[in-house]
Amino acid sequence: MRLPLICKISQTTTTHLHRSMTTEASTTRVGWIGTGVMGRSMCTHLLKAGYTLTIFNRTQSKARPLLDLGANWASSPSDVASQSDVVFSIVGYPSDVRHVMLHPTSGALSGLNSGGILVDMTTSDPSLAVEISENAGAKGCFSIDAPVSGGDRGARNGTLSIFAGGDKKVIDTLSHIFNLLGKVSYMGESGKGQFAKLANQVAIASTMVGLIEGMIYAYKAGLDLPLFLDAISTGAAGSKLLDSYGTRILKRDFEARFYVNHFVKDLGICLRECQNMGIALPGLALAQQLYVSLQAHGEGDLGIQALVLALERLNNVSLHSVAASTEMP
Repeated sequence: MRLPLICKISQTTTTHLHRSMTTEASTTRVGWIGTGVMGRSMCTHLLKAGYTLTIFNRTQSKARPLLDLGANWASSPSDVASQSDVVFSIVGYPSDVRHVMLHPTSGALSGLNSGGILVDMTTSDPSLAVEISENAGAKGCFSIDAPVSGGDRGARNGTLSIFAGGDKKVIDTLSHIFNLLGKVSYMGESGKGQFAKLANQVAIASTMVGLIEGMIYAYKAGLDLPLFLDAISTGAAGSKLLDSYGTRILKRDFEARFYVNHFVKDLGICLRECQNMGIALPGLALAQQLYVSLQAHGEGDLGIQALVLALERLNNVSLHSVAASTEMP
């Protein structure tokens, strides 16, 4: 992977940027593109901390709660960037990232002033992160790839895991913002943040398959599923995934914290990168096939815990009777 042009920007420039954005954090103008489930909560933290925030979303009505809190509306990503020192984006797909960042007339980079920073928090292609960084560097700007993990709960609570790739000095200048959103981990040069997030998704996918297979096995063995989940939660099989989704699966609560459609996108990127690396991850491949089957049944807008539906169909069983007998709080 080629080093992005951003790394070639002078030490003098990065030093000046560090001083200006850390000593005058309260005056940093922040732009935000994408105010969906995740972006809305993340923007709320910034507004409550007193930042001047300019936002753009494809559907303006979905940004209304933030506008009511004092955010400013912009007509395009380029318009956001022209009014901001640092521009964050969290959108759906790599094609969306390319459009909001690199479109020659309406993209954020086209409106960004020299020395400005782009931060993409979408899970996207590592190669696209490098491309954005190279284009930003050519304009005297900076770009960071910083995808997140933690779902809507992490966004609401400001406890997201942030995987950052790019120039570490630039990432350090943004600590006053990142700290409002969660914990940032520096992963390396541009694209490495995306690689870290994709590896995170591989781990989640296989763990979710294992959790639900264990539940179906326990059900067929005649075990009490709520009792079973409680029993394994403190042992080696315990995990944040179990804590977050075990009870929701029992209750047939498939509301999305993270959409099946977006997870399929992430796993597809993972599989393409596996091909590039010359490695085989059978657990990942199986999980991706199962999640694609949910899309085929029109279940792409459900949360990733809906994987239980695919495995129920595969095994001709239903945990619905367990949900019906489980006491609702």
